[in-house]
Amino acid sequence: MAITATILLVAVVSFVWNAVPAAITALGVALALFLTGTVTFAQAIAGFGDPIVIYLAGLFVVSEALDATGLTAWIGQLIAARVGSGRTAIVVALMLLSAALTALISVNGAIAALVPVAVIMATRARIAPSQVLLPLAFAAHAGSMLTMLGTPINVLVSELAVDAGARPFGFLEFALVGVPLVVGVVALAVVLGPRVLPERTADGAPRDFSAHAATLAREYAIEESATALGAADGVTEFVIPPRSPFLGDHVYPGMLTDDGDLIVVAVRRADRPVEHADLRVGDVILLRGTWDALERRAGAGVLPVDDPDRVRRQPARPGPRAVAAGAVLALMCAALALDLQPPAIVVLVAAAALVALRVITMAQAERSISVPTLLVVAGMLPMSTAIQSSGIADAVSRALVERLGGGSPVLLLAGIVVTVLAMGQFISNLATVLIVAPIAVSVAETAHVSPLPMLMAITVAGAAAFLTPVATTGNLMVQDPGAYRFGDFWRLGLRAWCCSPPSRSGSFR
Repeated sequence: MAITATILLVAVVSFVWNAVPAAITALGVALALFLTGTVTFAQAIAGFGDPIVIYLAGLFVVSEALDATGLTAWIGQLIAARVGSGRTAIVVALMLLSAALTALISVNGAIAALVPVAVIMATRARIAPSQVLLPLAFAAHAGSMLTMLGTPINVLVSELAVDAGARPFGFLEFALVGVPLVVGVVALAVVLGPRVLPERTADGAPRDFSAHAATLAREYAIEESATALGAADGVTEFVIPPRSPFLGDHVYPGMLTDDGDLIVVAVRRADRPVEHADLRVGDVILLRGTWDALERRAGAGVLPVDDPDRVRRQPARPGPRAVAAGAVLALMCAALALDLQPPAIVVLVAAAALVALRVITMAQAERSISVPTLLVVAGMLPMSTAIQSSGIADAVSRALVERLGGGSPVLLLAGIVVTVLAMGQFISNLATVLIVAPIAVSVAETAHVSPLPMLMAITVAGAAAFLTPVATTGNLMVQDPGAYRFGDFWRLGLRAWCCSPPSRSGSFR
């Protein structure tokens, strides 16, 4: 118990200090537990083969497909065109969309897809992005409680419930607490947001590329319509930098590049069009071709004016790849809801299908997988084992039952929730749940109550990571675009804490 507690304390300090990458800390936890004999070798590496790691990796790929095809951005644009320019309408629409997307993909995927949309909507309505981005992130955290897909924590606690001898959670059972949580967070953002959120605009806010093809068609006097121009491919401007290998090459509109996969649409020098030119530093070439070819060309002796990958994610309308991504997502959700196969297998098949259908490339799929996140999960799972096997879970659970169990099981529930809420503001909510979950199960067993409300409660508390920017990756993703400071989070987050409803999943007896 002493060794496990010491390793756990060092890990928590490392997570809070944040000087050492979280993945390194998690791997150090697994290694320390093995070297001290606290867990066996098999237990130390068991996390790397756990279904939750496979599930999470597949979900990263699915999220990337929805974002890379522009499907999520297109949905956001449709909503932006219909909600008008009022602050309340924009905030409510963005928060509901964020919660809905999170329920289907993930917190990080939904926030990454919607941040550019939110900034653009706010800018067009002359609202500071800081007024909408933090509510967007909070809604994503709340939306993770709507379905099993919202966060890996949901799958994790469902597996822990089975290990504890209870039934697994249903695909939509999290919505029993998720819906009230979303409603409460949206209401608070609407009512208190204008008073507690700052009025700031970041220097490097995302740009609006929804009319990119039309802009280029107008500036370069391209006769082809903007709709046709961006239907099957796109066009991108490239600048010739110093020491480019293409300096001196003769170019003209209509010629093919050496590899034959791009067409020179236009050439400009000193902001004037030229028909024939030997390339010089500062010349601008407008190239047309597939997005993959444009992305390969970027950086290879030429510099893109606008990142082709960012442009392709804000389409005027969804293409065939977006339709395929949406179809795969729908089938994946149906399979998960009907419990046809284990969640890890379902998500893995969906990820493989997206690559096989060429919705995204293998390289995109590989880049989308956050290896540090997987390492945190795999490295911290042995700690959950050690907390149980060392006797810490039993000792803590007995202490909680002795001090709080005399009143009612609700007091025990409150004690567990407060623990997760406090820890989850400074370390990963996933790591927090991995640490507290075995204690929650042990508390339930000691008090002779069902573990389901306990596990649901720590899941809700894990989603309520509202007080600090370091609580989740999602919070960090909105910090720079919203120009937020550390204290901005708790001003709204402290109110949102109070919106976390009590668990209603299962009875205590």
